[in-house]
Amino acid sequence: MATISLKPIDRVEILSVMDNSVDVLMSSTPVAQRAPRSLDSLSRPQLRAEHGVSMLVTTYAGGNKDSFLFDTGVTVDGVLHNMDVLEVKANELHAIVLSHGHTDHTRGLIGLIKRYGRPKIPIVLHPDAFLKRKNVHPDGQETEHIPPSQHDLEAEDVQIVEERAPTVLVGGHVLVTGQIPRTTPYEKGSPAQVAWIDGEWQPDPWIHDDQAVILNVQNKGLVVLTGCGHAGLINTLQHAIAMTGVENVYAVLGGFHLTGKIFEPVIAPTIQALKQINPTVIVPQHCTGWRASFEITREFPEAFVPNSVGTKFSL
Repeated sequence: MATISLKPIDRVEILSVMDNSVDVLMSSTPVAQRAPRSLDSLSRPQLRAEHGVSMLVTTYAGGNKDSFLFDTGVTVDGVLHNMDVLEVKANELHAIVLSHGHTDHTRGLIGLIKRYGRPKIPIVLHPDAFLKRKNVHPDGQETEHIPPSQHDLEAEDVQIVEERAPTVLVGGHVLVTGQIPRTTPYEKGSPAQVAWIDGEWQPDPWIHDDQAVILNVQNKGLVVLTGCGHAGLINTLQHAIAMTGVENVYAVLGGFHLTGKIFEPVIAPTIQALKQINPTVIVPQHCTGWRASFEITREFPEAFVPNSVGTKFSL
């Protein structure tokens, strides 16, 4: 694979705008600055937690500061509400990147467009993000994944960057992976998922639209952000290394999709492979699950940092 030259940045701040949990009493660490508290903090509007993800990523390089939003959460107004509480202004964004098309990562886009009108920034996604999907469970129950509407976005004249291949943003300082190769024997996608393709429901376990964000912090190494990690955490990290030619993974943050009966058997081989990569900072979020988070805490006590909505990670 030909490597992509990813320009290093001086530092990056990653603000957790939405995640599955919030703990207003959680202590800060040298890496994680928790949402500030004040005397009236419990009488003011509170941060929300939902089954979804959104991160505000701000890069600093050579005196330049740029921000983009990675995913937009599961409800129309959840991310907007938290942005208001955190005093984040959407008109300062450079781009919106969608990790994949599942509802818990994309539905907040509707709210952003309703409030701010047609975005004057690109929305970066994989073409499969528009697929209509559902999970068919062993007991016959079905869970629908409502994708972003391509028709509605086009009607709003939104600038869509629709790529299977990698996309470079922010003057060459941010790399969106595009489609991630599946090479490990244990990361097998979501076997219960089907998609509406060519007029019928077809198996769609691989979720090829799952993509990650990569940054390269000067003298530290790669920072990798995952939405759900449907491609597999190890596949994603190995691909980030192969794409950039940078061997050291400094930090990985996001959903690792290791929760539930289907995915818990993947925890042990993931932990073993993660030991070889050995990130300095590991922040499990969203769909990682309590069992996997526990194992990461036990195996990487110095690297593990818990998340809470409103936390700002400075790397």
